[in-house]
Amino acid sequence: MKKVRKAVIPAAGLGTRFLPATKAIAKEMMPIVDKPTIQFIVEEAKASGIEDILIVTGKTKRPIEDHFDSAPELELTLEKDHKTDLLKVVTDVTTLGVNIYFTRQPHPKGLGDAIYRAKSFIADEPFVVLLGDDLMTDHTPLTKQLIDCYEETHAATIAVMKVPHEEVSKYGVIEPDAQSRPGLFNVKSFVEKPKVEEAPSDLAIIGRYLLTPEIFQILENQKPGRGNEIQLTDAIDTMNKTQRVFAHVFEGQRFDVGNKFGYLHTSISYGLQHPETKDELRQYIKDLAKELEAEEKKD
Repeated sequence: MKKVRKAVIPAAGLGTRFLPATKAIAKEMMPIVDKPTIQFIVEEAKASGIEDILIVTGKTKRPIEDHFDSAPELELTLEKDHKTDLLKVVTDVTTLGVNIYFTRQPHPKGLGDAIYRAKSFIADEPFVVLLGDDLMTDHTPLTKQLIDCYEETHAATIAVMKVPHEEVSKYGVIEPDAQSRPGLFNVKSFVEKPKVEEAPSDLAIIGRYLLTPEIFQILENQKPGRGNEIQLTDAIDTMNKTQRVFAHVFEGQRFDVGNKFGYLHTSISYGLQHPETKDELRQYIKDLAKELEAEEKKD
């Protein structure tokens, strides 16, 4: 069995939910306190044992490449000014211990098409896909959990999480079959963004996939689905008809940075843990709560 050592991070989306901010900058570069969201994703891959990462970008995404590149002028200035802490922050980004490569998705044809761009990079190896809209926290990184599942089953495994039933139409959803063990399901089918009344379960796909290279042959022939795009969920459902695909239930904490409220929620949650902001932010929240309580009493 081949070791899982490669990852693909799709980052070619237009980021329309965050316009006008994303007119000129990549949404993946929007910071959570002081770190771009995509750096959290790369760090999760690294912590899970991934060695090589391909980031699939598009137009206006050059800042992502620049972020993971060296910055000699900035580094020289920080060194000259004896700002050693900031210099370490900058240089740490380029010394994460993983090899990062880039390719472009010329046209926004969907997530499935973005993953297909990695065919030559992946070759005949199993690999993980990490979507940038989801930040995951747990004692063991979610990507590592999927790798552990693969070492157990030798099969593709998708991360899922229970969501409120009224929200299932926002996600790809699984139709679960019998459990192989607690937290690991066989899957009857995968459905992309079903209507609430037609959803086969409340177990939603949450942006982490461990796939086998057979997915590329399916993606090559995959017809456009929902939104007239090549849907990765549809291709996984096709693969599930000829080989087992499992669903691993994630029980850690998920932060959705793909919408405005989720982004604010994530920023506050991480800000309450950041050593430079946690005390002031905590006090601000307490003061704000008192102000809101006072306003409610007036009403």
